[in-house]
Amino acid sequence: MYKLIIRPILFLFDPEKVHYFTFSLIKFFSLIGFGIIFRNLFQIKNSKLEREVFGIKFPNPVGLAAGFDKNGVLFNQLSNFGFGFIEIGTVTPKGQIGNDKKRLFRLKEDDGIINRMGFNNQGVNAAIKKLKSKRNIIIGGNIGKNTETAPENYTGDYLECFNALHRYVDYFVLNVSCPNVSSHAKLNDKEYLKELITDVQEANKKFETQKPILLKIAPDLNNNQLDEIIALINETSIDGVIASNTSIKRDDLLSENKKERGGLSGKPISKKSTEIISYLYRKSKGSFPIIGVGGIHSERDALEKIKAGASLVQIYTGFIYEGPQLVKRINKAILKEC
Repeated sequence: MYKLIIRPILFLFDPEKVHYFTFSLIKFFSLIGFGIIFRNLFQIKNSKLEREVFGIKFPNPVGLAAGFDKNGVLFNQLSNFGFGFIEIGTVTPKGQIGNDKKRLFRLKEDDGIINRMGFNNQGVNAAIKKLKSKRNIIIGGNIGKNTETAPENYTGDYLECFNALHRYVDYFVLNVSCPNVSSHAKLNDKEYLKELITDVQEANKKFETQKPILLKIAPDLNNNQLDEIIALINETSIDGVIASNTSIKRDDLLSENKKERGGLSGKPISKKSTEIISYLYRKSKGSFPIIGVGGIHSERDALEKIKAGASLVQIYTGFIYEGPQLVKRINKAILKEC
């Protein structure tokens, strides 16, 4: 029904406007009692799906990636669709409008999306207000810096978000790989990353309960750069990696929007993301957890990432193209593999 009727109608309109319209629909239907219906349709509860990763027990290994619910306004309602965890953000200290519109593009022929949103969000304090209504759902906090922040103050932005969100989220993600932010080069410099991770870890130690910290990396890294990531993880003992973010590459695309600036997600990056997961897992001998994300549009895509070494997976573009039933389909396929 979704791919035959609902998606063709939604895809007639501007993708960013449709995104917020869809949010309004989900919120409305949840308010009038459809939450129970959604849970019955999409949720699977089975102990064989449970995963304990970096000290957290996940009810199932399929999560919603950051970027979909940037401000944490819909995580309770989205959890009804069967996700084992939801990642909000990217959250920055101050609210910001992001890049100029139009900044979100569908690549229909490629089952992909290009975005250059630019960390548009309402800021950390607005996110906290929403997180106070959190129900029984695991929430990840994806954090970043404000666009106008000077390079010498980047770490301060991450620490401000980390300290403010600490009591409200279950794990953190340092987003240093988004191609739509300024001074991208510094955020990928190994020495700076080591400094950033160390400072956030020191802040973590000041809390009675410490939260897992993960690093989100780009899909465009070569093997030498991936070796540096593995070395960095060994040096800092950070809790895990999310592989991967959106891509700046445009290989073999068919859609007319393929030349738009921004980060590419969806099917076109599926293979590369899986290759990165496999490389990290093999070279590190599975010494740290990996959350696999990038181009998961089917059960097979998810299973390939898990078999490559991912402990958990996340979807975003696949959720848009395939519909909410994708979560249930993946979990059913994982159960068959058990």
